[in-house]
Amino acid sequence: MSGFVEKPEPVQVPGLVHLHTGKVRDLYRNEAGELVMVASDRLSAYDWVLPSEIPDKGRVLTQLSLWWFDQLADLVPNHVLSTKLPEGAPASWAGRTLVCRSLDMIPVEAVARGYLTGSGLVEYNESRTVCGLALPEGLEDGSELPGPIFTPATKAEVGEHDENVSYEEVARRVGAETAAQLRQTTLAVYARGRDIARERGIILADTKFEFGFDGEELVLADEVLTPDSSRFWPADSWEPGHAQPSFDKQFVRDWLTSPASGWDRKSEQPPPELPAEIVERTRAKYVEAYEKLTGVRWG
Repeated sequence: MSGFVEKPEPVQVPGLVHLHTGKVRDLYRNEAGELVMVASDRLSAYDWVLPSEIPDKGRVLTQLSLWWFDQLADLVPNHVLSTKLPEGAPASWAGRTLVCRSLDMIPVEAVARGYLTGSGLVEYNESRTVCGLALPEGLEDGSELPGPIFTPATKAEVGEHDENVSYEEVARRVGAETAAQLRQTTLAVYARGRDIARERGIILADTKFEFGFDGEELVLADEVLTPDSSRFWPADSWEPGHAQPSFDKQFVRDWLTSPASGWDRKSEQPPPELPAEIVERTRAKYVEAYEKLTGVRWG
């Protein structure tokens, strides 16, 4: 069992209908039928949404996504219509709210990998494949792949694992034409993100995207190239053969699995509150990623 330690009550705003509370985002629909996405400061780890929040995290994710959407605009359209705060919304929503097109979402996590780590490494060690794609011998944790690969996954409910699937399975589920478009666009967006990050001293090891259709048009949705949806590694310390330092919630994962937390990951008990120092160090990593990528000082 896992999920929310304590699921928050949605904020009620006149004219908005609450649709869903996810790990990080709350989703509403306005009277025009558009979606209103609000990025919270919630943090998930090991399939749990933790009781402690990371200040500014939702704003960092939102502002970084907006910056990336601009960098990618010539490759793929995105779902953002406006960043204007809905009338009657609380001031706390400022900087973390997007008004978006309502799309027919594709039920696949579009994952691109340029480096071997995470669930890809686990599969590689067992079969020398990732999502059924054969890879050469001799790769290790953190190795750069011969070329970026499309390794899709099925979307899971809160508290469940996304499951890696083959390209053939995606084609079976969504059709061959959509699968091909998804793979081509995913790899193009990854390549652009990788090149921009590399210029700023950051390795984009892997990332996941969500896409939907607006009529016949494929549209990039949700968040894009953030520390929540991507693995960013400092390029100057990259060294295959072990886990790499990263711009994300690694401090949280490390603390939760350390004796200091007193938490047994295999138990059904929810994780504890995070110490103030872990919260602050995690916030600093999100801010550092934003500043390095955009070249803009946070705040």
